[in-house]
Amino acid sequence: MTPPAIEPRMELEQHLHMYRQMAKIRAFEEQVNELYKSAKMPGLAHLYVGEEGVAVGVCEALRRDDFITSTHRGHGHCLAKGATVNRMFAELLGKEAGYCRGKGGSMHIADQDTGNLGANAIVGGSTGIATGAALSAKMRGTEQVAVCFFGDGALGQGLLYEAMNMAALWKLPVIYVCENNLYGEYTPCGDTIAGEILARARAFGIQAESVDGQDVVAVNATMRRLVERARRGDGPAFLECKTYRYYGHHVGDVNREYRTRDEEKEWMSQHDPLLTLAGRLTAQQLADAGVFERIATDVKAEIDNGVQYALAAPYPDASEVDEDVYA
Repeated sequence: MTPPAIEPRMELEQHLHMYRQMAKIRAFEEQVNELYKSAKMPGLAHLYVGEEGVAVGVCEALRRDDFITSTHRGHGHCLAKGATVNRMFAELLGKEAGYCRGKGGSMHIADQDTGNLGANAIVGGSTGIATGAALSAKMRGTEQVAVCFFGDGALGQGLLYEAMNMAALWKLPVIYVCENNLYGEYTPCGDTIAGEILARARAFGIQAESVDGQDVVAVNATMRRLVERARRGDGPAFLECKTYRYYGHHVGDVNREYRTRDEEKEWMSQHDPLLTLAGRLTAQQLADAGVFERIATDVKAEIDNGVQYALAAPYPDASEVDEDVYA
């Protein structure tokens, strides 16, 4: 398949912006791993390294006031939708300056200002939330769109199908984005998913498509079309993004005995989303190595500043322990 051509200057700037967003997410996640290994971060984290093209390609097709719901592997979604690294790090370290005042942690970050309705530790748990947000947008006539991120493991959750059924009946502006990274925790998805994935959405009359999640340009182009369709009132869509996580299911899953190191090396060298975009821009003589080196330098400074901000930030006062607790 011939890679999509890059249009002149304005589109080049957009693609470099998407590259920077992916680089920021990767550097953030690598630093999260270091914070965990150095015992500075409480709890676990589920790293998004390798899947950056999905979050960035999808979120760059959205307005700031559009909604997203996220997953336990959600740092990339938060950053791609507009969260800042300093408040993200603060949340992971349990600090008052975090988006949820340190109470949400890695798996429950939300940022209402950017339309991020929250990550969710329950597999498939946010499908009803995203569908409800889409219903709200339709009733209010705002032309907002809701995006529901979930992994291939959520295909085994009945809530997803209940939500898609209602979305199809009511023609809601919601897009279900399945990040198929080939493994549900430690099990190949081929051992847990029967039949064709897209056929599940099509059974409800929902438009369903599949895209190479490692190609941010392809993800963005497909998503822009689906978002425009949803804004017109043409109803929900389902997008399968084929992707791969470079690390284990969580930061403690270091041996990864359920897959081979050769498989990992092939994905990292042949299907990396940053290398793919950089290679395309370089091949078309629209950017050179110096451009990507400068982006890497800028991103490193932003990440370093964010970490220092979070480490120095105070913890919330003990008197806040029962605030914002609803159950």
